[in-house]
Amino acid sequence: MTRKLLVLTLVAVLGACATTERVAMPDSASAQAQPSRAAQLDALYDDWFEANLKLNPLQATQNGDPRYNDQLPNMLTPEHRERVRVLNSDYLQRVQALGDQGLAGQDLLSYELFVRTRQNDLEGLDYPRHLAPLNQFFSFASQFAILGSGTTAQPFKTVTDYDNWLKRAHQIPAVLDQSIVNMREGIRQGITQPRVIMEKVLPQLDAQIVAQASDSTFYGPIKNLPADFSAAERERLQGEFSALIEKDLVPAYRRLRDFIASEYLPAARTSIGLSALPNGPAWYAFQVRQSTTTKLSPEEIHQIGLDEVARIHGEMRKVQQTLRIPGSLNDFFAAMQANPANYFASEDELLKAYRDFRATVQPRLPELFDIQPKADFEIRPVEAFRAASAAGGQYNAPSEDGSRPGIFYVNTFDLKSRPRWALESLYLHEATPGHHFQIALQRELTDLPRFRRFGGETAFAEGWGLYAESLGPELGVYTDPAMHFGALSAELWRAIRLVTDTGIHAKGWTRQQVLDYMKANSAAGDTQAVSEAERFIAIPGQALAYKIGELKIRELRTRAEQTLGERFDIKDFHRQVLQDGSLPLDVLEAKIDRWIAAQG
Repeated sequence: MTRKLLVLTLVAVLGACATTERVAMPDSASAQAQPSRAAQLDALYDDWFEANLKLNPLQATQNGDPRYNDQLPNMLTPEHRERVRVLNSDYLQRVQALGDQGLAGQDLLSYELFVRTRQNDLEGLDYPRHLAPLNQFFSFASQFAILGSGTTAQPFKTVTDYDNWLKRAHQIPAVLDQSIVNMREGIRQGITQPRVIMEKVLPQLDAQIVAQASDSTFYGPIKNLPADFSAAERERLQGEFSALIEKDLVPAYRRLRDFIASEYLPAARTSIGLSALPNGPAWYAFQVRQSTTTKLSPEEIHQIGLDEVARIHGEMRKVQQTLRIPGSLNDFFAAMQANPANYFASEDELLKAYRDFRATVQPRLPELFDIQPKADFEIRPVEAFRAASAAGGQYNAPSEDGSRPGIFYVNTFDLKSRPRWALESLYLHEATPGHHFQIALQRELTDLPRFRRFGGETAFAEGWGLYAESLGPELGVYTDPAMHFGALSAELWRAIRLVTDTGIHAKGWTRQQVLDYMKANSAAGDTQAVSEAERFIAIPGQALAYKIGELKIRELRTRAEQTLGERFDIKDFHRQVLQDGSLPLDVLEAKIDRWIAAQG
């Protein structure tokens, strides 16, 4: 999802021009050429986006585009990977053949981002992730169950919607069977997932292997059939869904489950770092560049993490003094964990607390922002079948037209691992002014090419989410010292991620070393520590994006405040960060520097 750095010519060509404007060229010939070149490029971007949706119809569904809701190509086959390679290579060549001469502002930015993105996608095909296609944190098997539950992106409002899903779902067994083919080849090549995370996949698959259709996650749409469906249609759909589940889906999930249990786990590796695989160090270096959009090395990131952990510990000691809890920092952590007042008694109480907090934050947002998304969002619990391995919170974007709201998923599994002190910072990160603000706003930027509206840089998105957490004091929250401790704990986790992710994948740390480091340096409970550690194992490099992105955004704000003094406008700064959508961090920095210069 993240991209290579933009070429250095971007800053020089854009100069002091705002990226939201097209700037006239200095001579008439160039002025006449620019719109033609820009229009041709816009058409190519749109053509690529359309072709890419056909290859990735699940993405179209997530976007709220219904045209491909009945389609599901086998994304794991060599043929499909080749089609992806040809598509990206072809459009990269066509766009570069037109070139960027005469482009400025958004036109130049779109050109550079498109070239960078396609190059990055092509480079990613060099690494054999398709040979290890699932883990406890992400798999098509879980994604299909979420879609088929009837509560997310796949619509179930009309008879056509239901028939579209039936056509799509009949293709699921082919994808699951291809997963087995690919994993067998991975075993042959010595490219396997760590055993410790694949053991967590089994219960996720078990949840889909049911004795009767009505017990299946996939039966959810039948339990919620619209009232206006005729009796004949209701009977037909009930029968077809039952047959789909019992004859196609359950056997396919059972085949995958049995393969993993009997054949894959015995062959899965005991090592946990990506560097243990063939070409692993280069693979991890690519993942680091992907996630951070920087040239920072794993060693540099590891040290940044250590420094941030030490700094945040210092802030935590101040809260410890405020709460008058004696002893070491670990004594403070233990005291917070032992206090029963710091935990919710039920899932309902937890969800109500988050929904009540939304009402507290919402009226305060205009103090810091003069732009907000039109789309709404909902707060829901994480589905039970994946909750044990899911993160504490997760955000799903709204549909393109806003008819399907965004979703802030709150994990209610093991309430002792979901302390009250996490509430305020987690809400600010996932909902408003965090992911919902940034992602929903980006989708509403209809003047931008669709590849920008629906694309994204992990460092920007997660960096913004963590930066949004830091706005708590300015929004009048974190007034309870326990909530302040929670905000620091959340930030501390992101610093710990820098240390442990690089520790796992570049320094050869064991799982136990990671858990020991987490326990020694944070207030994490066992469930959170294990879930986080195994997340880092499963998706190398992704966890680096949060702190690296937040540090850059905070650095740019500090620079603007110091340079502009009384002229600094926090609403204007936030608008500048958000109004062009997700950007690589170097591009964001150049943009903010131009904005600062233009204020003089």
